[in-house]
Amino acid sequence: MFRHKGKGRTFIHNRRLAAILSFTAGIVNIIGVLSIQTLTTNVTGHFAFFAEEIVNNRYLNALNFLLYILAFLFGAFISSILIELSLKKNPLIAHTIPMGLEIIILSLVGIGSTYWLNEGLAPQTIAFMLLFAMGLQNALVTNVSNSLVRTTHLTGLFTDLGIELSQLFFYRKENELQKLFRSIKLRMIIIIFFFMGCIIGGFSYKILGMLAILIASLCLIIALIFDTILYRFYYLKRKLRHY
Repeated sequence: MFRHKGKGRTFIHNRRLAAILSFTAGIVNIIGVLSIQTLTTNVTGHFAFFAEEIVNNRYLNALNFLLYILAFLFGAFISSILIELSLKKNPLIAHTIPMGLEIIILSLVGIGSTYWLNEGLAPQTIAFMLLFAMGLQNALVTNVSNSLVRTTHLTGLFTDLGIELSQLFFYRKENELQKLFRSIKLRMIIIIFFFMGCIIGGFSYKILGMLAILIASLCLIIALIFDTILYRFYYLKRKLRHY
């Protein structure tokens, strides 16, 4: 799911990656909206709010939205730096450092944010942390999947899905249709699991409050463990074949 790149990467790898990480992003998205009324998985809306505050001469508020945008950008930047540095030492675990950092940030927010807010910490700080974490994730997914998977926002996905659905009326060759159906399926998986994350995250927030975001952390931990076990299994299987 995380370790395969290039020709060794299959549709199944991208499908698993898309499902688990879009589900995680959906949880973070809804909890950010319900708890601090802020979009925490993408920056598209923040550009509109940023422009609105400038037009209305509310420059301090505009600065907050600019920082939201930069937090996501910085997360993507740090994720890419960590991956590039890790690739030189051990390519097989290059994904674990940004994912580990994302797990730590989400866990800190889940455990500490209620106390922080009661103690007067600005909600914007929590938004910065979540946007940074989603920047980490989006850059990681983009890098691992060779830009085929996006998990933190849906605008581009719906655009691509619309284009590909229209192409069903024109593509006739079997190999073209197989490739097209596969791409449509991948985009539908991302959309469905993102939506499921939002629904489950929303209901969990009603019961657990900010602790519900720990579900997202748990999903990432399970993904790392599953990927490691699967890699070890196939490694041993290949090794046994040589005997």
